Amino acid sequence: MSENRNQSTNVLRLKDITMQFGGVVAINNLSLEVNQGEIVALIGPNGAGKTTAFNCITGVYQPTNGEVDFHGSPIAVNHPQGKMIRQYAGINGDAYKNRKPVAYTPDKITRMGIARTFQNIRLFKSQTAFDNVLIGTHLRRSSNMFTAAFRLNAREEKANREKTARLLEIVGLSDEANELATSLPYGKQRRLEIARALATDPTLLLLDEPAAGMNPQETDELGEFIVDIKNRFHLTVFMIEHHMNLVMDISDRIYVLDFGRQIAEGTPDEIQKNPVVIAAYLGVDEE
Repeated sequence: MSENRNQSTNVLRLKDITMQFGGVVAINNLSLEVNQGEIVALIGPNGAGKTTAFNCITGVYQPTNGEVDFHGSPIAVNHPQGKMIRQYAGINGDAYKNRKPVAYTPDKITRMGIARTFQNIRLFKSQTAFDNVLIGTHLRRSSNMFTAAFRLNAREEKANREKTARLLEIVGLSDEANELATSLPYGKQRRLEIARALATDPTLLLLDEPAAGMNPQETDELGEFIVDIKNRFHLTVFMIEHHMNLVMDISDRIYVLDFGRQIAEGTPDEIQKNPVVIAAYLGVDEE
């Protein structure tokens, strides 16, 4: 289990989030919160709406209804508009109609301090491991075309390269720095994607199925790794994961989705004993 439990400072809060595509309600009135220093998991069957929730947090989607707050400030606010007023099949459709919509783009949200990895690894395939992480550091660069053309950014670029080397060492990839990202074993590609996310200096790290495709030993090592980087970088972690051993071992709290609705929230022990969760998810074999 991770350290620094029961923190009271709220980092992320979803309020009444509904995401509807045409007549399909992918998420229905989801409310949750993630507090500073926690590792919180979002679990549920395939198609339950977990990645859709991540996309609403990171600006890939603008929710149809509801609000996403980061460190107490709204980064997404919306309500049913236009044709969706008639089509809306969620609840609380009028709750935000007097609020001005807020819709930050993914790059702006990343600059605010939210970084993510993806269920399907999305590395820069033609770049080395080193360059993949270096690109992440450029989010915080202060240089521009003028300073770059006249090499006035040399000090900043040196610092970014040193930071990249340090991150590769932390994730255990120093020896593979000059290897193409796609030539790395699957588990190391996962670590590289996390290193690139860390290069953006996040305070909140979203991990979308980080153990996907890993064997039991790799999954155990990943759990220790997540706890280590959480403590080392003073992060808050919100993750989607199907490997229940990993979820139960390192999570402070767990939210459970089923068909877009939240059906439970609690500690790992509470979730394992919850009959609704057992019937909907834990009682079926993992794919």
